[in-house]
Amino acid sequence: MPTEPVKTTRWVDFAQIDNVRDLGGLPVTGGGTTRFGVVLRSSTLQQATCDDLAQLLVAQGLRTVIDLRLPDEVEREGYGLIGDADVHIANLPIRKSPQSSLAARDLVPDKTRVDLTELYGQLLGGSGEHIVEAVRLIIDPARHSVLFHCAAGKDRTGVLAAVLLDAVGVPAEPIADDYALTNERMPRVRDRLDALPSYEGLPQANTGILAVSPDVMLGFLKNLHAEHGGAAEWLLARGLSAAELERLRAVLVES
Repeated sequence: MPTEPVKTTRWVDFAQIDNVRDLGGLPVTGGGTTRFGVVLRSSTLQQATCDDLAQLLVAQGLRTVIDLRLPDEVEREGYGLIGDADVHIANLPIRKSPQSSLAARDLVPDKTRVDLTELYGQLLGGSGEHIVEAVRLIIDPARHSVLFHCAAGKDRTGVLAAVLLDAVGVPAEPIADDYALTNERMPRVRDRLDALPSYEGLPQANTGILAVSPDVMLGFLKNLHAEHGGAAEWLLARGLSAAELERLRAVLVES
């Protein structure tokens, strides 16, 4: 019987979506890797073409979209073609506080000068309920595959990706390297977002709020472990059960 080809790239390329990659293929402490074909991380989907949508639904088997944007972003920018597709869309905003309704452009007071590690800690602190809800969608096999996204697919998406990966035992360095991959696509992401009403006036790629450095994520993960004992303990403290945490590991990790 022929064996399945080994997947060597995590990038998934589309015509009008610039920052999509599979969470599979990352090493896990104690052995194994994260599983391909379960969870994708992405920038906004609203400009997807018909061919992009077909690729998502057929080739990627998309059933669930977790939208991490704020409600006012969703209202202004919408979903494009994905809004009418046969997928479940859950809007679970990642924000500084549960009451926050600030636009993405107001996430930080000055987009050219921002401590992203501090910002990510604030986003984590304000989003416990929604992150737990996202985990519960991801551990449900009937929801696979799952794609989560924000606008650029870097900050809010990066926080959720880091929590998921840390919780199942991916070491900090591969998580930071995954975060930094966005740098390869950031010029295109920046130009696409800058043309949209919610995000116009963005700084140049790799500056300010659009900077992408693995050190930012390493700092966030260091604080996560120092203050909460890591993502697994953080999730348990916010209502995820031990059985659900084990299910997350089973879903995301293969030996």
